Amino acid sequence: MAHKKGVGSSKNGRESAAQRLGIKIFGGQQCVAGNIIVRQRGTKHNPGNNVAIGKDDTLYALVDGTVNFHKGKYNKSVVSVIPNAEA
Repeated sequence: MAHKKGVGSSKNGRESAAQRLGIKIFGGQQCVAGNIIVRQRGTKHNPGNNVAIGKDDTLYALVDGTVNFHKGKYNKSVVSVIPNAEA
């Protein structure tokens, strides 16, 4: 018999769901404390003022305000949140 046996389980397994990475709130847009700003693998964007980083490198806002993307030290991308002025 010169044919392969059915090897279903090892040949399958390529149907994993997409990870939905990327920027969720862009520069100039408003955000609320706790909002996710960027989902990423590694630190493509680094946390700045009023932004924290999660264990999976997700950046999220610590205060309500406007998202700001800018270049930091060594020309790296930094994400900050500029707080809303208290009225």
